[in-house]
Amino acid sequence: MNITIESLKKERIYSEELGINLKEGSDEEIFKWFLASVLFGARISETTAKRTYRAFEKHSLLTPQRILEAGWDFLVNPVMREGGYVRYDEKTSREVLANCEMLIADFGGSLKRMHRESVDARDLERRLLAFYGVGPVTVNIFLRELRPYWKKADPEPLPVVIELARTFGIDLTAVRRRSMAFTRIEAGLVRLRRFAKKEGRPQR
Repeated sequence: MNITIESLKKERIYSEELGINLKEGSDEEIFKWFLASVLFGARISETTAKRTYRAFEKHSLLTPQRILEAGWDFLVNPVMREGGYVRYDEKTSREVLANCEMLIADFGGSLKRMHRESVDARDLERRLLAFYGVGPVTVNIFLRELRPYWKKADPEPLPVVIELARTFGIDLTAVRRRSMAFTRIEAGLVRLRRFAKKEGRPQR
């Protein structure tokens, strides 16, 4: 497999794969990506995360208000079950509902407002970590694709991205971190995790 920095720059980012238009900059699109990021950051496979997001989409549950109106029972079944959850479906449903309640209570349902009210990049990350079930990996997933659009979105690349870049001889410092090219490189390296594991290449 010939992995180059130029080939990685052509990778689709995950939001594009899901049909989410972050460039549009609307609260609706950004919330969709937040929901997807929470699923990607959970202890499920990437395939299950994508399928579960599609289930939310199928049932028109892509705003905090619609999700709260649907309620816990509906999230568990049919949404999570259609997504392929066999574990953590009840826990994840509670967390998604709690996060929607928190987003509405603290920021009027607007992630853009949360960004606007954050002092800097670290404060933005701190606010995101306050959401239920959101850890550093989920924060990274959410913010790395917003780097080109949000001034205060500037997470450090994940350790696995740095290690895989080293493994494949990719110089991350050669590309401006706040560029879309860098975001595409990150997405491509994340997708290479399975290949690196199969080939026995070192990763963390």
